[in-house]
This record gives sequence, structure tokens and C-alpha cells, in this order.
Amino acid sequence: MKPYKRVQTHAACTSRPRVAPAPKLRVHSVESLGTYDGPGIRLVIFLQGCNLKCLYCANPDTIEFGAGYEYELDNLVQMAQRQRPFFGKKGGVTVSGGEPLMQARDLVPFFQKLQNEGLHTCIDTNGTILNNNSKELLKHTDLVLLDIKHIDNQKHLKLTGKQNDRTLAFAEYLASENIPTWIRYVLVPGYSDDEEDLHKMGQFLANKGNIEKLEIQPYHKLGEHKYESLGWKYQLTDVPSNTEAQLLKAKTIFEQYLKEVVIN
Repeated sequence: MKPYKRVQTHAACTSRPRVAPAPKLRVHSVESLGTYDGPGIRLVIFLQGCNLKCLYCANPDTIEFGAGYEYELDNLVQMAQRQRPFFGKKGGVTVSGGEPLMQARDLVPFFQKLQNEGLHTCIDTNGTILNNNSKELLKHTDLVLLDIKHIDNQKHLKLTGKQNDRTLAFAEYLASENIPTWIRYVLVPGYSDDEEDLHKMGQFLANKGNIEKLEIQPYHKLGEHKYESLGWKYQLTDVPSNTEAQLLKAKTIFEQYLKEVVIN
């Protein structure tokens, strides 16, 4: 009797072509009926992960990229569709963070889907990531909320841990592409409220026709308790909240250079 020969089959002959996994977004949280991040009523999606570590960050739990939850794009689109009746003529979807441009590649098809549904798209960014993915995303972005932390490079480095050259270059790119933009500026007493710096900021932004508005964000400590839960030390404990006079002074300075300035 002849010995049994094992016949080997090649998986390549029978296997099916691999299908690329559907793109997903790593999300920290989702806010319905938001009125703070862009025009009108909005669905606000806060993505997980940030490349800055601002001293005053109100959401330090969004900094670590590996945390959060994965959402499939279609699920988020369906969420936006369900909330469409609340959006009215001005509302839509805002993607914030963290820093959303860390996930720009997967945001591109998401914004494409939203725009195909006739939904307004908005991105809230620190402007430090300008690459092919983020440029492609901006083609499908109706409005950019650009957070400029400081006009002075060294003071920006002290506040965020990074220099400001990329953010300023991002602002220049938005202007060159005429992408509608709102500037957001956190007024931190003793850190970002120097009058000379405010004038320099205004001069940098002046004559950029794409800038529709500047929003002054008052400094607050609402996220201080989160630092304790993360085992981090909050470094601005002794910094007081803005006085009304400080906010109005900053508003008056910025109004010399920009057509609309508001205090949030």
C-alpha cells in the first residue's frame, strides 16, 4: 500500500481580494444642538488627539490620541441627517477636538458625504497641520474656525509647547484660497492680553478678505478638575478670570483691524 500523500492547496487560488476597511474617526464626544462652534444650531463632533498641550486647555482628556471611541463615517452622517430639522438655514456640522486635522485623511470622505447631503461643514483647528490631506479637506469645508493662540512666537511656545509659524502659515493659506474663516483668540490675563501683541495680531489679520469675524474667548477654569483626574498639574491656578474692562479693551483694539469682533 502506497503512503498517503497530503495535497497542499494554495490559499491564493481561492482567497478573495482584500477589501480595505471603512474609514473611521476616533471621537472623544458628540454634542447635539451646539450654538457655540460655528453659525446656527450644530452637531459638534469632538475628535480625540491633539498635537498641542495648551496651558489653559479646557478638555485635556482629548489630548491623548489612543483614547476615545471609533465611529464609522456613515453612522456620523446618519446622526447629522437626524438632526437636520434643527439646523435651519445656517446650521450644520462642526468637527472640533482635540485637533481634527490629525485625522484629516478620514475626514475628507466624511465632509464629502455631508456636502452631498447639502449640510454645512465647519472645522475648528489650531492650524498646525497643512499637508495634502488637510488641503484636500479644506476643499470640502464651508467654514474654518482658526484658533490662533498667540502672535508672538516665544509666548506661543510657552502657552502651547509649540512655535506658531505653522499656524500663521495656515492663516496665510486660508487667505490665499479665500476660505471663509473665523479667528478664535483666548484672552488669558498675563499671557495673551498684552496690548502690543493684540495690535500685532490685528495687523497680521488685517486685509485678509476671507476673515469674517474674530471671536474673543474669555479665559476660564472649567476644565481644571479634569487635570486632577488625569494626574496632571494645572499650571494656571492663580490666573484670574478676565474683567469686563480687559475684554472690552481687547475688542476695541481688534476692531481697528477687523470688520466684526465679538466676545463669546
